Amino acid sequence: MKKLNKAYYLQTDVVAIACNLLGKKLCTNINGVYTAGIITETEAYAGANDKASHAYNNKRTPRNEVMYHQGGKGYVYLCYGLHHLFNVVTNVADVPHAVLIRAIKPVDGIEHILKRRKHKKLAKNTSGGPGTVSQALGISTKLNGVDLTKNTIWIEDTGITFIKKQITITPRIGVDYAGEDAKLPYRFLVKEL
Repeated sequence: MKKLNKAYYLQTDVVAIACNLLGKKLCTNINGVYTAGIITETEAYAGANDKASHAYNNKRTPRNEVMYHQGGKGYVYLCYGLHHLFNVVTNVADVPHAVLIRAIKPVDGIEHILKRRKHKKLAKNTSGGPGTVSQALGISTKLNGVDLTKNTIWIEDTGITFIKKQITITPRIGVDYAGEDAKLPYRFLVKEL
């Protein structure tokens, strides 16, 4: 399997990238512990013009500064003071696009994933939400800004692809505050894997 290169993250269509990331493998090597899962659900956030984005209206804060970096960085933020959410920054510098990784299917380091999640066996809720993805893979806000072309967090092309009927496309979850933008079809999930 091949690690995604910088050029992949510099693509300009964040919605297409969100769909294309389905089937790719999200990998972590945290303190010498390797874990990975196949990406099964994503959401696109289209920066300054997207009312659901942290960067809407070109808002720039210490929290979201990584979104303004050149694509290929990990944007990890704390949600509700509890959940560390992992996003893939895309596009060129100063265009704050990101893809939230909402779910994975664990495939490597499963014993470590189960230990981190305090589960005895794999279940849908082991890594079926954005907070549990980060917990399962050992991702925290300490890794905000991580270079995805290096060896702490990276994404590999598995060769897995899906045809249209295998993917469900819906509005994003939990962004009702975004008005009309909350209805945009920016959430992608694999029906079965």
